[in-house]
Amino acid sequence: MNPNLSLMSDGKKLMWDGRLYTTREEVSAVRETCQNDGFEVRVVEEDGKFLIYTRRAVKGVAATAS
Repeated sequence: MNPNLSLMSDGKKLMWDGRLYTTREEVSAVRETCQNDGFEVRVVEEDGKFLIYTRRAVKGVAATAS
């Protein structure tokens, strides 16, 4: 299995977290944690394994000192 490192969904780019999950329970717990941390999450099933793709929206631009 050679998963894609990124995924386009609804015009947004999400990045794979680099892990393969084997059970629905495991992926559900990780999904919930990511969502609680402010990430958009998509779960993809490939060859009986689950992959999590996440994206965090930028909430503001940091100001720099001059």
